[in-house]
Amino acid sequence: MLFKDIQYKSDCLYFRGDVPCVPHKDFGFKCDNCSFYKESKGKILIIKLGAIGDVIRTTPLLRKIWKEYPNYEVWWLTLSPAILPKSVNKILPFNLESIVTLPNIEFDILYSLDKDLYACSLANNIKAKEKFGFHLVNGKPAPINELAEHKFFTGLFDDLNKTNDQSYLQEIFGICGWEFNGEEYILEYSKSFKWDIQNDGKKIIGLNTGCGDRWVTRLWSYDYWVELIKLLQNNGFYPLLLGGKQEDEKNSKLAEETGAAYLGHYPLEQFISEVDQCDAIVTAVTMGMHLSIGLQKPTILFNNIFNPKEFELYGRGEIIMPEKVCTCYFSPKCKNKEYFCMDYITPDKIFEAVKRCF
Repeated sequence: MLFKDIQYKSDCLYFRGDVPCVPHKDFGFKCDNCSFYKESKGKILIIKLGAIGDVIRTTPLLRKIWKEYPNYEVWWLTLSPAILPKSVNKILPFNLESIVTLPNIEFDILYSLDKDLYACSLANNIKAKEKFGFHLVNGKPAPINELAEHKFFTGLFDDLNKTNDQSYLQEIFGICGWEFNGEEYILEYSKSFKWDIQNDGKKIIGLNTGCGDRWVTRLWSYDYWVELIKLLQNNGFYPLLLGGKQEDEKNSKLAEETGAAYLGHYPLEQFISEVDQCDAIVTAVTMGMHLSIGLQKPTILFNNIFNPKEFELYGRGEIIMPEKVCTCYFSPKCKNKEYFCMDYITPDKIFEAVKRCF
């Protein structure tokens, strides 16, 4: 066989180069007679590393990119590759292989959306005809152009952040030169998981009891969770405790004390499926919040230390703030020696918000 006679089309959106493409694997096509051929008009790279929740809340950008740049390859560099939709052409984990590869590819557009030193440094070394977001100047993160200045300065100074009236999505769309028009999250997971939830037709209220290790200023008291569970049970709702490994002990104890359902903790995709069984979610600002929003569930959100304008609930649910002012803005640990503001978000207030969802 003369390999020089074999045709291949590296400009096709489906072409991989390292492994067979999907049309070949599924239907046996080769490049010289493939009805799936679709010419790639260019390449777009998104650098959004972040935690899982941070990546999920950036996925609405894909809807706009696909609309504005049809038939462009979209590449995404991230620390959370498992959460991205499979329709992204290349999902790159943030590792040595990706860092070595990317500077050797010319992109049409780079969206550099993180202000981490290493993300900004990489943005400096990426070849792209247009760049948006953040890069490195004098060893420090800086806005690439004026479109990124709003997000840059509200991240530097608390007084500016407190007066900010834009949501995260408005800011991130603005960085890219667009207006946010209600584009929804994109969240995919396997529908194959089976759950045996004996709710007898009652509305299932997911109670996401964790707040993460870093921002313990958001922690709601154990006794308040007990009280909320009882309010829900006594009024015809079915509370379902949610959380990860670090909430397992607390959720097990809550289930034993109150009789609330707790199914355990699971890997990400199965946890998404569990959240999707719920009719509404009560949560602090965590990954669970973003899963709830992505699944288009009514979301009752505890918030104390962040600007409430930052969050986009798409008109589903409410943000509940403490009745006494939080004095620990953007602080991981409470600095107020007089009171803990989360004690001033009472269970009855959360319960009334849950009722308003239906």
